[in-house]
Amino acid sequence: MDWRTESASVAATAAATDDATALSIFAAAREAGDRVALHVDGVRYTFAELAALTDQRLATLDAHGHAPYPLLATNTLDTLVTLYALLEQRIPALLLHPKLTETERAAEIAATAHAAGTLPANAAAILYTSGTTGRARGAVLTRGALLASAQASSANLGWRDDDCWLLAMPLARVGGLSVVTRCLAARRTVVLASAFDAELMPQWIEQHRVTLLSLVPTMLALLLDAHPHWRPPAHLRCLLLGGAAASPKLIARAAARGWPIVITYGCTETCSQVVATPYARRFGTAACGAGALLPGAELRIVEGRIELRGPMRMASYLGEAPLAADAWFDTGDLGALDVNGHLHLQARRCDLIVTGGENVYPAEVEAVLEDCPGVAAAAVFGLPDETWGQIVAAALVADGPAPGSAALSDFMATRLARYKRPRRICFVPALPHTAGGKLDRAALQALCPALRPL
Repeated sequence: MDWRTESASVAATAAATDDATALSIFAAAREAGDRVALHVDGVRYTFAELAALTDQRLATLDAHGHAPYPLLATNTLDTLVTLYALLEQRIPALLLHPKLTETERAAEIAATAHAAGTLPANAAAILYTSGTTGRARGAVLTRGALLASAQASSANLGWRDDDCWLLAMPLARVGGLSVVTRCLAARRTVVLASAFDAELMPQWIEQHRVTLLSLVPTMLALLLDAHPHWRPPAHLRCLLLGGAAASPKLIARAAARGWPIVITYGCTETCSQVVATPYARRFGTAACGAGALLPGAELRIVEGRIELRGPMRMASYLGEAPLAADAWFDTGDLGALDVNGHLHLQARRCDLIVTGGENVYPAEVEAVLEDCPGVAAAAVFGLPDETWGQIVAAALVADGPAPGSAALSDFMATRLARYKRPRRICFVPALPHTAGGKLDRAALQALCPALRPL
């Protein structure tokens, strides 16, 4: 198939709708073929060149109908080209995080295949997230939702002809995916890093004249530590900071060095940000909290909990009943709105641990630990950490002789991604419980003095 003359088969399946055009690499090539679309591995690709590579990928794409396509979402040219091909064929991509173990990947693939028949026709991507329940759930993101999210971001940031977005976040996370879809829809340039590297960030920003950058707070902290005297160049017009709560101390450190920061708040279920610092306030974010609501999104506070809805909201969790168009999504996060309409976060999802921008739900880690020989019970909790935001800790009750650190590490190695594994542990005679018999997670912090490195 030649992208210059879109085939009848593709035209039939991708009718002339906004999302079909905006999220089409072939349409981008026709509209802006000579514009640089991607910097990766030291090579520049125009939209026309990416369309040609996508054309070749379509010829070899082993897709079974329109079932979700498992895609190991490494930050590579091959992943991007495959993603463009899937968007072109309207095949939903199951984005698998490269840090997951084979066991975890297999579980996501199996769960997705089992529920594939429930997907809406406009499903674009499935990203597994802890949701608010503790078990992994696949958020079904539609083409329309991704485009609505891109439009909301554009309403705040705007676009310049020379915009170039550095993507060092994982493509398997909504923060990474959304950079790709925003830039595709806007026909702007992505600089794709294989992974975040604090040492190389200034070089990348200066070499490629990066204007937009997305980081989680841990990344920013590591960058500031690695380059204590470096200041961002004038052409970097915005750093989007989200994925976890950023401490006032970190924001102050970055602001003192002239970083133009837009703090964002959102979640996988809303295709990333729905609240953000107004772009005009990027050099003075302190009074804005988590930011103001973006166009198209709606927010309400119910008994202290943040609920969201709008065209960027997911269709449903995979295998669960579809959400009505006007249904509210309960984030589980706690917050409040001030008189200026700025959202102030009071707590993220009740038990969720956010470490380095990655979500860890204690229930999942506890289930693995309790399968380990020699462990009768486990309670997992987060410890504050200046660099990582939080680190994972675990209190364990032994079943006979307590397993050693090597045995615990070996057991978790094939069952949990590295970021989910506890870094601190302790063995206790019994776990704390409430009067109602539930695990008393608030009391776990009292065990901190007994923790040791794993």
